[in-house]
Amino acid sequence: MPDQIVVGFDLDMTLIDTAPGFRDVLAVLGAELGVDFPVAEMTSKLGPPLDLLFEPYLEADAIAAAGDRFRALYPDHAITGTPALGGAHEALAAVRRHGGRVVVVTGKYAPNAQLHLDHLALDHDLLEGWVWGVGKADVLRREGAMVYVGDHVHDVEGALAAGVLSVSVLTGGCTRAELEAAGTHAVLDSLADFPAWLDEHLLGLRLAALEADLRARGSVLVAYSGGADSAFLLAAAVRALGADNVAAATGYSHSLPMSERDPAREFAAGLGVEVLTPRTREIEREGYRANGADRCYFCKAELLDVLTPIAAEHHFAHVATGTNADDAVAGFRPGIRAADERGAIAPLRDAGLTKAQIRAASRAWGLPTWDKPAAACLSSRIAYGVEVTPHRLGRVERAEVAVRAALADRGLVNLRVRDLGDRASVEIDAALLPLDPATRAGVLDAVRGSGFGEAVVDRRGFRSGSMNEAL
Repeated sequence: MPDQIVVGFDLDMTLIDTAPGFRDVLAVLGAELGVDFPVAEMTSKLGPPLDLLFEPYLEADAIAAAGDRFRALYPDHAITGTPALGGAHEALAAVRRHGGRVVVVTGKYAPNAQLHLDHLALDHDLLEGWVWGVGKADVLRREGAMVYVGDHVHDVEGALAAGVLSVSVLTGGCTRAELEAAGTHAVLDSLADFPAWLDEHLLGLRLAALEADLRARGSVLVAYSGGADSAFLLAAAVRALGADNVAAATGYSHSLPMSERDPAREFAAGLGVEVLTPRTREIEREGYRANGADRCYFCKAELLDVLTPIAAEHHFAHVATGTNADDAVAGFRPGIRAADERGAIAPLRDAGLTKAQIRAASRAWGLPTWDKPAAACLSSRIAYGVEVTPHRLGRVERAEVAVRAALADRGLVNLRVRDLGDRASVEIDAALLPLDPATRAGVLDAVRGSGFGEAVVDRRGFRSGSMNEAL
């Protein structure tokens, strides 16, 4: 997976509106020094160091002492009255949502800058103060930043000197024309626009990485379930390699719902891709039938043990799975280990593409799977420790078909009928709960009619991977 993203932010007039507090400190300092500072002019383009701001109004030998006094007055006069700029918290949260680090790099005196960050609860990993212009480049390089966000032309200079993307906001005194002339890569009205910019930027980077990876592979056989991830991988492979260098392989077994098979074949056919449907016999593996916490290991092992020789026979260089970046950090995933052990590649994971990004890209590409609900194999519905058998898989599938029919007019999206051994638990979208008594009775009758002796509707609603809660 790509390295963790690091985004740097300026502080004054980027994250916080420093002007009110700055004006108040200038007024107190001016009264002490007997100097009538032009406050409005001095706060029109905040960002440069204090000595540069004081230079036109004080004797050279008085500037250093005035700066020290300004910083001493600052905590009592500037912190509580300084607000965060619109979108600041959301911008930082956007970095966190992508698993990134936030580095604040500012020309402000670091202890005072820290007071602002703490007072406004601005989430960050590192603060570096008293650095200005190209001096910021050393910090950005050291921390591995990919983007620096600021409001001033000197913030642009720092980003460019570091060799990172410069993103500028128009909340300071610099105009769009000034920022663009300085060489910034993007200009936003405010930080409120940053989350969308970051989403688009990272998606573009990761799609480019995916394409480059697939091109380098030459040819691939995609382990294809028909779900959103493997469908997207199949489409991306066709884009990168051409349909002649790509095939899909779907393992047919008792654990693959019949309802998934035709739509998957139709999608692949629309891409001009051949679909191979070998029989997999995971049910014959003792570890799979025993249904311990590592059941997925045996299932994926069977799939790859079947597909690897097929790929060789058809002259495909690699078998590729639809594992994404979220899967790689989702905790206990024994199936991923089985695939890695058998040499399967995971281009989506390696490009850093998350589930949300895969859906966003699928939608942009016009793929009908962009909003397809997650559809794990039928064995995932059977409680750990309860033996997986064709009978149990069959009745789960029948029960889900029957429940969907019973709730056909309710806008049902997510559904799982969980086989708990002695009874079934029905999980549906939480927004549909509670069901009225007549509808609830109809759902339970449908489940019992599919082969379960007892059934309940889970009051907590659908939860992906809820069987793992017992682990």
